[in-house]
Amino acid sequence: CSVFYPRGKKKMCRYCHDFIKKGSKILDVGCGSGIVAKKFESFFGVDVLGVDIKDQRANNIPFQIIDGYSLPFLDNSFDVVLMSFVLHHSNDPIILLKEAKRVSRNKIIIYEDLPECLSARLFCKIHNITFNQFFQGRGLFKKANFKKQAEWEEIFKNLGLRTIFKKKLDSCFIYPVKKLFVVLGV
Repeated sequence: CSVFYPRGKKKMCRYCHDFIKKGSKILDVGCGSGIVAKKFESFFGVDVLGVDIKDQRANNIPFQIIDGYSLPFLDNSFDVVLMSFVLHHSNDPIILLKEAKRVSRNKIIIYEDLPECLSARLFCKIHNITFNQFFQGRGLFKKANFKKQAEWEEIFKNLGLRTIFKKKLDSCFIYPVKKLFVVLGV
């Protein structure tokens, strides 16, 4: 796992290459360990601030705790808001997306797991249970907000977010769940 995780983050950077300018100010919502923020910082030459509901950083990045609903920043504070596999853990992803839209000047970049088939739904349920138990210390059966691609697209449209780019990314044999990569204009 320690070999594949950094490799995956480099791929994420390559997907974002056309959408992030050097010197941008990025907010990483739900930054977790900070490994994505750190990789984006070095790959793009940007300033990244990580936020999450608790401090679980394994990387030294600027960080602030949030409540999971509101982002304590002024409107248009960041060039890009990054939401990397975080919306499905959110208690209310729509409220969090509204906040991301409010604090972003330009774009929201989202990576999300897609429970599009039976095996993917099963893996997403297992992911939710293990994440809640081992990382969040919450009940095993706290509801997750995994959604299919069409459901996310409807939410984005209803929030007035325009799709600049989208791609469904293939899964790997370790975690056979397709992923959505989408760049939204605010």
